[in-house]
Amino acid sequence: MPKVIVSMDDVVIKEVQLTKDRTALGRRPYNDIVLDNLAVSGEHAVFQMSGNDVLLEDLSSTNGTYVNGTTVKKRLLLNDDTIDIGRYKIKYTNEAADDPSAMAQVNAVIKLLSGAGAGRQVPLVKVVTTIGKPGVAVAAITKRGLGFVVTHAEGTQPLSLNGAVIGAEPVALKDGDLLELAGTQMQFVQA
Repeated sequence: MPKVIVSMDDVVIKEVQLTKDRTALGRRPYNDIVLDNLAVSGEHAVFQMSGNDVLLEDLSSTNGTYVNGTTVKKRLLLNDDTIDIGRYKIKYTNEAADDPSAMAQVNAVIKLLSGAGAGRQVPLVKVVTTIGKPGVAVAAITKRGLGFVVTHAEGTQPLSLNGAVIGAEPVALKDGDLLELAGTQMQFVQA
């Protein structure tokens, strides 16, 4: 079960299990997670849950949302990510996502068809594998049961699947699917 641990000045203030599809965070009292500090916007950010994945989205806050020191608008969270909002540090944990016994072993790779790494294969052995270049374009490929889904995680460059641009909503991958990200062509191959 994914959860967040909120602390300030190394003192844990609260732990919140993420059980709802949408968990709002902000200064206003109607948020699910209330951070009572002027550096936090009234409606600062939201955690959106899809299966066992959690997407963090900044709601155009005044002071921004940072994950592992990088400002983000939308980001698929990984186990042990640290979120900074004002003086608050929020540790995201999701042990189930890293538990290999919870998953069937699936053999799949991303074959790079063009660009500097053409011919290289990236094995999809982790729960979430990110591809691309941070700050330019990043896609996340997530293991779901016996299959995989892909989402556009960050960057201004679009991600296309078989020629159609896809956004932050997860899209199922099939053997032989062609991906293009920041001018690099790749193929999803599942054994």
